[in-house]
Amino acid sequence: MKVDLHTVEEVAKELYIRALKILPPDVKQGFQALDARETDPRAKQLLGIMIKNIAVAEETHNLTCQDTGIPIYNVSIGRNVQVDGIDLVRAITKGCARATVEHPFRSSVVHPLTRENDHTSCGIRIPAINVEFSDRHEELVIQMIPKGSGSENNSWLRMAVPAEGVAAIKAFVIDCVLSAGGKTCPPTIVGVGIGGSADLCVHLAKVAATRPLGTRCQDPEGAKLEEELSSAVNRLGVGPQGLGGDSTAFAVHVELAATHITMNPVAVNMQCHAARRASATLTPAGITWGF
Repeated sequence: MKVDLHTVEEVAKELYIRALKILPPDVKQGFQALDARETDPRAKQLLGIMIKNIAVAEETHNLTCQDTGIPIYNVSIGRNVQVDGIDLVRAITKGCARATVEHPFRSSVVHPLTRENDHTSCGIRIPAINVEFSDRHEELVIQMIPKGSGSENNSWLRMAVPAEGVAAIKAFVIDCVLSAGGKTCPPTIVGVGIGGSADLCVHLAKVAATRPLGTRCQDPEGAKLEEELSSAVNRLGVGPQGLGGDSTAFAVHVELAATHITMNPVAVNMQCHAARRASATLTPAGITWGF
């Protein structure tokens, strides 16, 4: 399959707009599940307001949140897919900028030193474009994730040592959720990366935070830790918007990587309650839109 770069540009543009306007079905179901379990009247009222906000945004074709975030595109290239990598990056970047200018919506991206904003949601190394390869034939998957500052500012890395064991990982995650409080606009999806190198560990935390609700860590020990931490986090009493209640997190997701014998890294990255993402799968048969 030879990839048409004009199509990629259009897809990149449409994905950014879709991600900002349409909440994934699993997140909507997550709201219903939390609302059914919530025992605090104020928290239940807040969940109701959030659910209504999401519905109104979709009905009126408005954004679910004013923060358009740092644009991130995750690209998966299958077998027998012909595409020039540099041109692919340029097409995605152009689509990202066009979404911002032509929609239009607020650009949240600035130069890190001058703070200059060129109002395209693009800049040095932004959009962030992560590329991986899959064994699926003639398939190009592009996922778009706008990471707002509320969730992204609450990111942590701790290079623990093996002697501290799993207890250190659990304590670190709990401390991070308490430290974030209402700043992440909870309920959140708490992403936890464990193992790897420092940079891989942080990357895994973000992969975990943006994984669909209802999915589990493929490693049994990781899945067990997800259950334990999800239960523990929702007993902290942070609640929706940090105002108390049972609904601190939709879930805690864990992703693992092998690590060094003298290292025990753990990273945390969170999604706010508007856990936005959108995806498109390009094949010879056409484009399939999803989340």
